[in-house]
Amino acid sequence: MTELQAEFHQQATEAQAELHHQYLLGLELMVATNEGAEVVGDWMFGLFRRQHEEKFLSSFAKLGLDGLPDAVACAQYHVLSNSLGGVAVEYMHESDRKAWVRFRYPRWMYDGPTICGVPVEASRGFLRGWYAQNGVSLNNPRLGYVCVSEDMTGQFGLCGYFKEYDHDLSESERLQFAPHERPPAFDPAVQPAPPDAQWNAERLAKANRNYAVEYIRNGVRALVQVVGEQRAVELCQRAARLTGLQHYARMAAAIDADPSGNGGPLDAARFLAVMFRGMGDPCEVTVEGDNSVSLSQRGLRVVRGLDATEAQILLVCWVELWRGAVNAHRQFMDVEANIGVDQIQWRIRLSD
Repeated sequence: MTELQAEFHQQATEAQAELHHQYLLGLELMVATNEGAEVVGDWMFGLFRRQHEEKFLSSFAKLGLDGLPDAVACAQYHVLSNSLGGVAVEYMHESDRKAWVRFRYPRWMYDGPTICGVPVEASRGFLRGWYAQNGVSLNNPRLGYVCVSEDMTGQFGLCGYFKEYDHDLSESERLQFAPHERPPAFDPAVQPAPPDAQWNAERLAKANRNYAVEYIRNGVRALVQVVGEQRAVELCQRAARLTGLQHYARMAAAIDADPSGNGGPLDAARFLAVMFRGMGDPCEVTVEGDNSVSLSQRGLRVVRGLDATEAQILLVCWVELWRGAVNAHRQFMDVEANIGVDQIQWRIRLSD
């Protein structure tokens, strides 16, 4: 791969990260406005508990946290893991049994004005789903999390500390709130850094993409558990279609395509091919005639490791991102997506 090709591939990878981030934000608002605050809280709990079970312990050694006191390790985990996903979090050490984390603005989870439309139950859900579970996962029943500030309450942003108490905590004590406490002064000299120094721009771009994609993979599955498959698919498809429509121009500009959407089926297929390569999926474009183009996408990183049922549910939602992007063009085009085991066969043609 030449230097120019590598740069172009990185642009597509970064565009995929941003798209899936925007899809998550749109889905949060879609669920909040259609299902209500309680459902959002239950969904966020399920999403973050799933993320926790898949990622928390398995990432400890990779981040160089083995051997640290539990409270310190948990706080540094959130700084390191989030920073690799492009999320700004600060660490403040108070003692080996009490360590703070503070998320800085703009909040990745509620980018832009999205934060005004997400209920506080969303925050409570992910605090219960992940933060309150750290002591359980570490087999330390004395470890809990104390939240001193939240986003939607108009305080100074998500902030709190992990604390190891002198007694075992009940389930209700693993997450507590102390809104009048304030963190120690921030010291950039003590911020943790990943043990592997080889985090070049390409690797960071892939980490950001994978971070955002993982929220969609687990978010769709968790929503199915809360509202059922039919309703979850309905909400996820609509949010995906709207996100693709709304975000096409920014994606196209990011990969040096035409953000005006003046092209036809071949331009749309070439746009999709570049974007799919930004996922790491091989693609081939075939011109079938003046008004029809096919595209073969293989690999399907977005569903890698999922069982067949979960993969099918996710893909019938995910393809709507790209229908939306194509439908953002000025010319009306039909987009067929035939989903296979490890590939999607796309056909884009001018509408009759």
